[in-house]
Formats: sequence, C-alpha cells, structure tokens
Amino acid sequence: MPSLADTDAALGALDGRYRSAVAPLIDHLSEPALNRERLRVEIAWLIFLTERGVIPGSGTLNEDEKSRLRAIVDEFGAADIEALAEIERVTQHDVKAIEYFLKERLTAIAPAQAETMSELIHFGCTSEDVNNLSYALMIRGATRAVWLPKAQALLDQLEAMARELRETPMLAHTHGQPATPTTMGKELAVLAWRLRRQVRRIDAAEFLGKFNGATGTYGAHLAAVPDADWETISREFVESLGLTWNPLTTQIESHDWQAELYADLARFNRILHNLCTDVWTYISFGYFAQVRGQGTIGSSTMPHKVNPIRFENAEANLEVSNALLDVLASTLVTSRQQRDLTDSSMQRNIGTAMGHSLLALDNVSRGLAGLDANPEAMAADLDANWEVLAEPIQSAMRALAAQGVPGMSNPYERLKELTRGRRIGQADLREFIGGLGLPDDVAARLRDLTPASYVGLAATLVDHLGE
Repeated sequence: MPSLADTDAALGALDGRYRSAVAPLIDHLSEPALNRERLRVEIAWLIFLTERGVIPGSGTLNEDEKSRLRAIVDEFGAADIEALAEIERVTQHDVKAIEYFLKERLTAIAPAQAETMSELIHFGCTSEDVNNLSYALMIRGATRAVWLPKAQALLDQLEAMARELRETPMLAHTHGQPATPTTMGKELAVLAWRLRRQVRRIDAAEFLGKFNGATGTYGAHLAAVPDADWETISREFVESLGLTWNPLTTQIESHDWQAELYADLARFNRILHNLCTDVWTYISFGYFAQVRGQGTIGSSTMPHKVNPIRFENAEANLEVSNALLDVLASTLVTSRQQRDLTDSSMQRNIGTAMGHSLLALDNVSRGLAGLDANPEAMAADLDANWEVLAEPIQSAMRALAAQGVPGMSNPYERLKELTRGRRIGQADLREFIGGLGLPDDVAARLRDLTPASYVGLAATLVDHLGE
C-alpha cells in the first residue's frame, strides 16, 4: 500500500483544503519568513555597526555593498531556503546557519572587507536577540498587512448591512423569549461596534524588541568595546526597525506584548463567534434568506436545503484559533529563570492561530454576502407577539402614577395578569387601554403603538457606528 507521506498531501487543513484563504500569512509567519526576517535583522545590525563606527577600525561598506546586502532579504526565495537548510543540516542550529549563510554572501559582495568584517555578523548577539526582533517584525507584518485589512473589510461590510437594515423592525429575544422589539440594523450595529473597538486595540498594539545579549546585561558588548554606549546603541537599533525598545529583559524578550495582542485577537474572535451564532439563529427564524442559484449544495439528501455553512465553518475555526491564542498568551509570559526553550516551539504556532482566525473572517464575509433580509418574516413574528406592548403600557402608567394621576396603581401586575402565559392581539390591547382611564393623549399614543413601531431609538442608534 503506497504511503500518502510520499505525496504532497498536507497534514493540516490550513496547508491543504484552506490554503488559498490563508496564503497571505505564509509571507509573514512561515519558517522561511522567519529566516528571511533573521537575515533582515543580521544585515541591519552589520550595516548599523559599520555606519556608526561602533567597533573602531572595523571598516565601512559602500552604498553598493549595502544595497546588495539588503537585496538578500528582498530577493529571498527558494534557492536561499535550500541553501540555509543545507547549512543547518551541518550546524544543527538555525540561527548559526543564518550567520554562516550571511558570511558567505558577504565574501561574495565585499571580498576586500569580508576577512575583517565577517566577524561583525552576529556581533554581541545571542540567538534570541535576532529571534525576538524577527518575530516582532513577522507578527507586525502579519497583523498590519494581512489580518487587520481583512478584519476592516468585514467590519465595513457589516456596518453597511447595519445601516441598510437600520429601520427594519424585528422581534427581539431575551432568554429565548419574545422581548421588546428592535431593528435588525441596530442588532448588527451592536456587534459591529464591539468588533470595531477590538480592531482599534489591535491596530494600536506595541511590538517590542530587545537587543542586549545572553542574559540582558550587555556583558559581551562591554567586554569587547567598553567605551561604547551600548544601551543607546541597542535602543537606536531596535527603534530603527520600527519596534519599541524593551530595556529590561533576561535572555529573552518577555513576550508580554504578544500575550496582550493574542488576548485582543481572541476577544475579537469571540465577538465574531457571537455574530455567527446570532446570524445562524436569524437564518433559522427565516429573518435572512440565503441567496440561492450559486451552485451550492446544502444537503446530500435534502435538495431544498441551503445550510448556513459559512457561519458554522467560521465558528469552528474561531474556536481552534482561540484555543491556540489562549495557550500562546498564557505560556509565552513565563520562562524558567533567564531562559528556556518553550517559547521557541510555542511561537511556531502563531501562524496557525492567526490562520484559523483569517479563515473565519473569510467565511463570515462570504456568509454575509450570501444573505437577503426577509422583512416579511420579521413582520410576521412581530404581529404574532402583541404582548410585548405590555412594557410600554405599564411604563406609561408608572409615569402617570408618579404624577398623581388616579387609577394607575399596580401597572406591572395588571399587565402581567393580561399577558403572561397567553397570546393577545391588537383588539385585546386596545380594549385594555380603553378601560384604564388614561388621559386622552396618552391613550391615543398607546392605541397607535404596534410591535413593529415599538422600536424606540433603534434606527438612530446605528449612527454611533461613525463615531
């Protein structure tokens, strides 16, 4: 029997069935992307040291040489991936392989300088100096260039739906029971508002980096060049990469910023999961019809069905994403003494965590695009639940009682007797209102109420989305 391991079959769904939806993350969070960012950091450090003359007498690189060194990162591709892999098979150390790879390239680019300058590659560094900056650059790129634009696009889509349906009345359900009416647009706006707040937090995330040696003391730096201001050099180098400098660390950058980011991503995911379950329920109520004629098959045996699979798929992927984000956030903030390697293995799952979130975003967007609101179904539910108008009637009676109008006592109890456990209609309510002895203007206002018109400020509340 042939082994499927000999084929190009993927072990995970993200690299197989759903690869096209998450492919943009490969350029940021894959193993080759990690090596490319390691090269970026090492090259930037070499150029930084030579431009600043940090090591006296170490020489300089001309503009052409610096440009060719930077091109190693810009042109990083399959041949470089294989060359690095070949070196690592010998070194059995990924960051050391980067150092040797770059020394070979430096020899080709600046042969006259290479003999003395090659030892400036990885100068004063522990592997984690390079790795923490590389991961910060990778995660920043994935968040800002891939995840955030996808989330922003979904929010724009959701907010457009909320505005379109702002005045479409809908029966609310609290605890699964008919409740004070609202509008579909207002309910979608609530979810959009919640999601937008998380997006703002994610967009404002800090990406920290450290560059201070084996245990964060600059010990090797001072031993080699005692007169240099190594803290300033470290800060300026980290900030030159567009990152926030962390001055106090052990061998590792503490990863607290990662935990903060993953908590915000997970919270966004949970709110999006809430959107999926609510929309799924609205579909089951008939408040949304799923667009037909797209060649989709809802059931292998029931031809009439169009299943809400986009929202169900999104739910599953959000749950997987959050399981990973939660364990990343809880694990990465802890390291034994000055260093252990749990973070090294853990961080390799960041792409998977963000990938499942990205896949969910894609599914929700496609699911929303396949919906048509069904105001008739919403209106039918409203018309079948006139008892929800017990609330405004008893509230008006309370206000009148507070003003000293006689005959308005015990309004809650009187409406409870009329409505609890039974269905009533417009005629029942109008008869009840007529027997209360209300002032004429109040009685007229309550008689004109319908479940569809009893939506308060729901429509105008949607305007808060622009704030």
